[in-house]
Amino acid sequence: MTDRLTTTEGLPESVQRPGYVRDARGTGIVHIGLGAFHKAHQAVYTDDALAASGGYWRIIGVSLRSAEPAAELAPQNGLYTVIARDAAGSRARVIGAMPGAYCLKTQRQPVLDALCAPHTWIVSITVTEKGYGLDRATGGIDTNHPAITADLATPETPQGLAGLLVLALRQRRAAGVPPFTILSCDNLPENGPLTRDLIADLARHAAPDLVNHILTDVAFPSTMVDRITPTRRAQTGALARQMMGHVDAAAIETEAFSQWVIEDHFPTGRPEWEAGDAIFVDDVRPYETMKLRMLNGAHSMLAYAGFAAGHRYVRDVMADMALARLVRRHLGAAAATLPTLPGVDFRGYTAQLEDWFRNPHLAHGTCQIAMDGSENMPQRLFSAIPDARQKAVDIRAFAFATAAWLRHLSLSTHDCVPYDSRDPRKETLTAIGFNRTAAEIVQVMRTADFIDRAIADDTAFWTEVTPILDDMLSRPMTEVIAQEAS
Repeated sequence: MTDRLTTTEGLPESVQRPGYVRDARGTGIVHIGLGAFHKAHQAVYTDDALAASGGYWRIIGVSLRSAEPAAELAPQNGLYTVIARDAAGSRARVIGAMPGAYCLKTQRQPVLDALCAPHTWIVSITVTEKGYGLDRATGGIDTNHPAITADLATPETPQGLAGLLVLALRQRRAAGVPPFTILSCDNLPENGPLTRDLIADLARHAAPDLVNHILTDVAFPSTMVDRITPTRRAQTGALARQMMGHVDAAAIETEAFSQWVIEDHFPTGRPEWEAGDAIFVDDVRPYETMKLRMLNGAHSMLAYAGFAAGHRYVRDVMADMALARLVRRHLGAAAATLPTLPGVDFRGYTAQLEDWFRNPHLAHGTCQIAMDGSENMPQRLFSAIPDARQKAVDIRAFAFATAAWLRHLSLSTHDCVPYDSRDPRKETLTAIGFNRTAAEIVQVMRTADFIDRAIADDTAFWTEVTPILDDMLSRPMTEVIAQEAS
């Protein structure tokens, strides 16, 4: 019962196995950012695609700094377990889509060999926003980012994402090998063009002759991804051993819900990711807006209101009947601001999100979600208001969420434990919110530089926010929620 997972033979019948002969499938993808999310998301979709239509699309995984992900997979022949958990229980699945993995820091040449191989047609990425070395103000490289600084100084031995891709594209071109498609799978708006501009900007400094090639010959499809994958716990290994009958050092837990929307622009070919229910579209942006307004917008509302009401986790919020009603109201209002989207049933998506929020296995903290509100609120919430006006949608849900955010900025402890505001504009926002009346907070907030002028000038909206905020500053949040939900 304690031998390492190295084969799919002899596993319990309840465990899903790869539906293909692994050795009969070659590699065609290099993935940079070998973390739990990739293992729960893109690798799973690729496993489904290999089972459905075959092809040479298995994945070589690459981590930029840590050798641990590759070291976990190597003794297991690249096999690992994904445990999907929801209210209905836990289900185990072995993924076979990754035959090998490397670490750039310790295995530079194998990484470059994989990137430059003629049969590598896609390079996918999940390194989080911090890993790009992006200057959001210019859309280009951040020359103060450590990896960017290093890659500009020594472009032949890159440490970061941008430098590595520029070097690989340069070597492929020199060898007469067509470029691969670069597929960002990080939660960044319009991540395809964003990645293109980043790579092209680094090339302007490190390889000027490559810039036109990157801008004209390399494809950068945009994507929208979604699947919560918590940090691996000590219990994850024990659960995998119980379900598999083997030790699995690379096992991960995730939620059952998963979504992937992809711009269908792959001149070098692609797997049949539709087999895993990926949605291919001409334009990902409307789907990004859907996720931001529905999932992320409802998340922000329940986090700010839920934290003040004493709820530590999202699942606790959903156990509060009054707050759960407000979550549903918010999801409905957000959906009503959106256009019809192919492949999406808003009612079904709402039900999926509610089930996800209720998931007893996910300890998603309200305080964590409440971080970075000044960065999140404009795209998650304020962007919906003009569309709500145009479509005659009741804006009460958005006013309530805004008031809950402003109440959080006040750092008031009249109804909750002391807390800290974690936001890149912390000092400015604390000054706005501290020891002021609701009307004063709203008035000052309307002049904030990160609030769009059209929203700031919507007097009717802020007039609706003010009395809700006044209640939140003078009464327990639990009472305000109960009244709002009645």
